[in-house]
Amino acid sequence: MTKTRLLIVEDDEDIRTQMKWALAGDYEPMLAGDRAAALAAFTANRPAATLLDLGLPPSPNDPEEGLAVLSAILAADPLAKVIVVTGQGDKQNALRAVGAGAYDFLSKPVDMDELRLVLQRCVYLAELERECRALQHSARASVFEDMIGASPKMQAVFDFIRKVAPTSAPVLILGESGTGKEMVAQAIHRRSAQRDGPFVAISCNTIPEELLESELFGHEKGSFTGAHVQRKGHVETAAGGTLFLDEIGELPASVQVKLLRFLQEKCFQRVGGRQEIRSDARVIAATNRNLQQSVAGGKFREDLYFRLAVVVVKVPPLRDRGDDVILAAEAFLDSYSAEHAKPGLLFAPGALRALSLHHWPGNVRELQNRVRRAVIMADGKRVAVGDLELADAVNGLLPQTLKEAREAVEREMVQNALRRHGGKITSAALELGISRPTLYELMEKLGIARTG
Repeated sequence: MTKTRLLIVEDDEDIRTQMKWALAGDYEPMLAGDRAAALAAFTANRPAATLLDLGLPPSPNDPEEGLAVLSAILAADPLAKVIVVTGQGDKQNALRAVGAGAYDFLSKPVDMDELRLVLQRCVYLAELERECRALQHSARASVFEDMIGASPKMQAVFDFIRKVAPTSAPVLILGESGTGKEMVAQAIHRRSAQRDGPFVAISCNTIPEELLESELFGHEKGSFTGAHVQRKGHVETAAGGTLFLDEIGELPASVQVKLLRFLQEKCFQRVGGRQEIRSDARVIAATNRNLQQSVAGGKFREDLYFRLAVVVVKVPPLRDRGDDVILAAEAFLDSYSAEHAKPGLLFAPGALRALSLHHWPGNVRELQNRVRRAVIMADGKRVAVGDLELADAVNGLLPQTLKEAREAVEREMVQNALRRHGGKITSAALELGISRPTLYELMEKLGIARTG
């Protein structure tokens, strides 16, 4: 069985040799004593983890050379796992390295049992992250018309688009707010015979009822107060292309009649006009309402419903799309990291767990907004749960009323874990399911002193 590669960067030859023989049973160690040798070894071998002494020649008493190696390694591979080794009393520089993207830190002299535990967790996480990234790359084959969907439910939506796009049939798109209904409509348009025509979108719930008919069908000069000139409506503007009617369930009854006639005859009159105007615009409608209930309640015309619902597709909510949550989050992270000049950002393990557990009431739109904010707020190379503002949502807590209670629970759990493990940070962190740096930060926030 092939052993996991481990790079040891240490200027002291005795320490290098000691670590090599202590870890050779489980790993394939590679050794380097300065920046040039370290980067050459990393580039050639791409180890699963790197042990990095911050004090390297030509300035072994200064952390800058070690931090430069860390920066170069992460620039070459943002997923690289680097464990920094520092002298006693140098916690400030160790935390500085963690902020720059190091996975963890240990103090000299290194406790080998503690090092083995940290390495075990580190290598395991590295494998998980690479599998996640591999899944993301393979899912790019499942990126369809700018939509990400490896889940069976989204693949079914993509198949629907492929089949219905070449036809001229009206389409009704159902789905919760934020699921991407307009993106589905745009995909149908781009794959249709009318792809070179305009895509005209109108939201039926954002325009006052008295103006909606004019917005859709246009008006003649003098047809009502304020109509100083003749104006084309969206139905006319969309000729040769696609008319997308979002939130169709909000369409007033008076406008429903006129839309029904257009769907039946492909002609209409402007408000205040008598001339029959033809338009071959294809109509795609969308709603987050149950239109059949609206029909039963007399709020939506049954004949219009059947005209619109020639073919129907339901866009699934994000919570029902499995790993699509992570795939979409990673895609947004890449995009916004580039936009905000923060290359190499990655989700911390806790953030990935929170993304998977969150219910996503706002669907893809909520995910997009949370990731955008997290990129702006993130310090260092990791996006944390707090950057996503998901910690309280995942725990089902309301921070403005239960903050003190939550901190009390956290304090009790941390203190109990430390007590059970005799104050050993590594063992307590493993029990709590968090990284050592995270436990250090949590202890500092909660005012818990280290006893071991």
